This record gives sequence, C-alpha cells and structure tokens, in this order.
Amino acid sequence: MTFDIQEILGFLPHRYPFLLIDRVVEFERAKRLVAIKNVTFNEPFFQGHFPGYPIMPGVLVIEAMAQAGAIIMMSEIPDRDKKLAVFTGIERAKFRRPVTPGDQLRIEVDVLAFKSRLGRMEAKAFVDGKLACQAVLTCSIVSKAREAAPGAAEPQPAAAEGGGAAEAVTPE
Repeated sequence: MTFDIQEILGFLPHRYPFLLIDRVVEFERAKRLVAIKNVTFNEPFFQGHFPGYPIMPGVLVIEAMAQAGAIIMMSEIPDRDKKLAVFTGIERAKFRRPVTPGDQLRIEVDVLAFKSRLGRMEAKAFVDGKLACQAVLTCSIVSKAREAAPGAAEPQPAAAEGGGAAEAVTPE
C-alpha cells in the first residue's frame, strides 16, 4: 500500500514548512512503513544551516522519522481528527552522514511495540542506500482538546456594553 501527499495530510496535522514526508512507498499496517522525503535547496532551514554548506539539521531528520512513525500510529486511530501523535522519546540516535539538497531521504520505520495509545519504533533514514541516521523513537496518542491547568480559573465572559464598566477618560 502507498500514500500520496493528500493521503498523508489526512494522517498528519503538520503543514508547510514542517511536513517532512512527501510519499509513503510501503505500508504494512501496525508493523512497518517506508516513506520518502525529497530534500530541496528551497527548504527554509538551509538559509541558516549552514550558509555555503547546506546540511539538513539532524533534529529535522529525526522529526521526519517521527512523522513516518506517526502515520503508522494514526492509521490505527478511528477518530484521528481529534487526536495527535506526540513525540515522547528518542533513544540511541546516531547520525552517520550529512543530508544535503538534492538528496532523497528514504525513511524506514519498524514497530517494536504497539499499544492503542503508545508506540515504540526503530527508525532509519538512508540516502543513496547508505545509512544517514538511526534512532529508537517513542510516541503517544493524545487528545487535540486542550485541558485546563489544575487550579486555573474558568474564563469569565466579557462584560456587556453599558454593564457598568468604567469608561476610559482621556485628558484634554
């Protein structure tokens, strides 16, 4: 099974410039996913990382791997429009080679453990068949609805017009 960009947008809430998956080329439900990220010089981070020697930041390679893993998780959630897959851990991350403009990042994610709301995955990113990055990633599924902080006061409705509020006085 494969997913194009429109289908990916149905699984992930990320949008430009933070959506880092262009296509899913292999998908085995709840087990494995292979995704592609086409790295172009037009990426906004290349302006400053590094001028004259553009390298994709390692944290963004990790983020691309996490987004690929989130697709696996979100594909199992029936009410995914109300949920988010959030990153909860990175273990044993290693960067083996730089990722530069013109590269095609092939991201392979294998599920190590999967529960209804928790996932642990081994992720690897390759360029031209050579390992560029690897890590074990964990994530959790949470509600998109924000919960009030403990002890936070309930928001009060705005006073109605003419409801006795003091009017501003401007000096003459």
